[in-house]
Amino acid sequence: MRSMRTDVAIGDVSWTTLKSLIPFLTEFKQRMAAALLCLVLAKVASVGLPFILKHIVDDLDHISELGTVVAIPLGLLLAYGLVRFSNVLFGELRDTLFGRVTERAMRRIGLKVFNHLHSLDLDFHLNRRTGGLSRDIERGTNGIAFLLRFMVFNIVPTLLEIGMVIGLLLWNYQVWYAVIVGVAVVCYVAYSIMATEWRTRFVREANQAESQTSTRAIDSLLNYETVKYFTNEEYEARHYDSELADWEQARRKNRLSLFALNGGQAFVIAAAMTSAMVLAARDVSLGAMTLGDFVLINAFMMQIFMPLNFLGFVYREMKGSMANIENMFRLMDVAPKVTDRPQAVGLEVIGGEVEFKDVSFRYHNERPILTGVSFKIPAKSKVAVVGSSGAGKSTLAKILFRFYDVERGAVLIDGQDIRSVTQKSLRQAIGVVPQDTVLFNVSIFENVRYGKVDASDVEVWEAIRMAHLEEFVKQLPNGADTIVGERGLKLSGGEKQRVAIARTLLKRPPIMVFDEATSSLDSRSERIILQAIAEISRQQTSLVIAHRLSTIVDADNIVVLDQGRVVEQGRHEELLRHNGHYARLWRIQQEEPAEEML
Repeated sequence: MRSMRTDVAIGDVSWTTLKSLIPFLTEFKQRMAAALLCLVLAKVASVGLPFILKHIVDDLDHISELGTVVAIPLGLLLAYGLVRFSNVLFGELRDTLFGRVTERAMRRIGLKVFNHLHSLDLDFHLNRRTGGLSRDIERGTNGIAFLLRFMVFNIVPTLLEIGMVIGLLLWNYQVWYAVIVGVAVVCYVAYSIMATEWRTRFVREANQAESQTSTRAIDSLLNYETVKYFTNEEYEARHYDSELADWEQARRKNRLSLFALNGGQAFVIAAAMTSAMVLAARDVSLGAMTLGDFVLINAFMMQIFMPLNFLGFVYREMKGSMANIENMFRLMDVAPKVTDRPQAVGLEVIGGEVEFKDVSFRYHNERPILTGVSFKIPAKSKVAVVGSSGAGKSTLAKILFRFYDVERGAVLIDGQDIRSVTQKSLRQAIGVVPQDTVLFNVSIFENVRYGKVDASDVEVWEAIRMAHLEEFVKQLPNGADTIVGERGLKLSGGEKQRVAIARTLLKRPPIMVFDEATSSLDSRSERIILQAIAEISRQQTSLVIAHRLSTIVDADNIVVLDQGRVVEQGRHEELLRHNGHYARLWRIQQEEPAEEML
């Protein structure tokens, strides 16, 4: 069963989520300590600036002798410049020191997501939306980077600075200045929280619309040839424009809500600063404050609302980031349906015997695919599975590879239930040549080497030769260095299958599965590949899932499936003599070789 995180919510900050980020921050403890020290020094310098400015103004206002005017304000001005430079310098040092922490955290989280995606079962990947998934991961990673960088090092320090300023105003001036600042801060924070909570749903709608738009575009481009075959460019454009229209509407709502938020915040700041300036001007006119005090109050008001305004920005972005990482954290909590048991051990392949024992399986409850399937593949023998489309032939390969677990029964390798061994050891022991071959967008040579990433060039070329790929490679301008294109689209179906066969031959596992491995080959190439498969079958256990019966006449045993059940099995000649289901399929293919089995 797939589990979903419940503590990540868009309307509030998930402290469980934030707590999960702590291990990513503690890898560089010394750097974090140094960054915190720089942060404190920057805040001290920031709070000291208005006092230096006050003394400069008071000295200029009261001292009239030329020598004193030059000596005292000049020293204060130099001190003002030094403190201001120190404020900026310590802030930059803080960002530089913490940058390494943030980048390493992004790297660790990105790797964790990548590994988790590969740990999920085939059913998840068959139902995923590639474009939307990539956008969700990108936004989620960026959102986490924002939280690590700004929330940890800005929200608490900003509140600390506000507290320091209020305390200094209370200590040096009448209480009303502190009251004005306190009330303004409370109103600003309360309004920011309420307005942000209100507009977060618009952020989510915009993100969802963007993901859907990206999904539609990528899906259409991946199926470029199909679009061209049916001249559906206008149809695709209309659908894409419809998705863009939803995105435009969502962005408009997001923009208008941001305007309301920023407008309200600006009003609070303007009202507070105006009130403080009016009060300060009155005190100066009454002689209760100096002109320097007036400048200090003005500087403090600007200084306190700059970080407060930034605090509002951080909170808004934090809420947006939480909305962005919602899907990624839910993705991280998706549990794979196929998992290793706690006591799972490595598979020990002695001979390579495979047995399907009373196997039943269904993808959906209403439609059984396999029912009570039982047959054995003796070690180093070749067994073929044939039947009409939808009989469950390819499902057997997926179950053997543990893309899915059986509903009832068991699959055994040398007597070991494949559910009791680790998936890694099981899949290392099985080589698969799939019906639908997908290649990486690298060279032919590197695609073949993928079967054994540490293989030597000699081994790779030997696999290329055995797969009847050598002649084709030599005809290419760049030879084996030819880039195959995304998903191997630059190669024909037969060429891709030969690359897949070469890749599996290079792996040389004790058990081989050929799932319609020659369905896209011409007759000449098919004969050569069948010879290679025959040679492999003498050394390894082979399960061949076949469409064309002529390709498996030499099999040691042929299992015939019909509607998910084994209806016949035996050698080719025996099954023809039996004159049953296999014989009927054979006659159909002999009379109409090009006809697909129905």
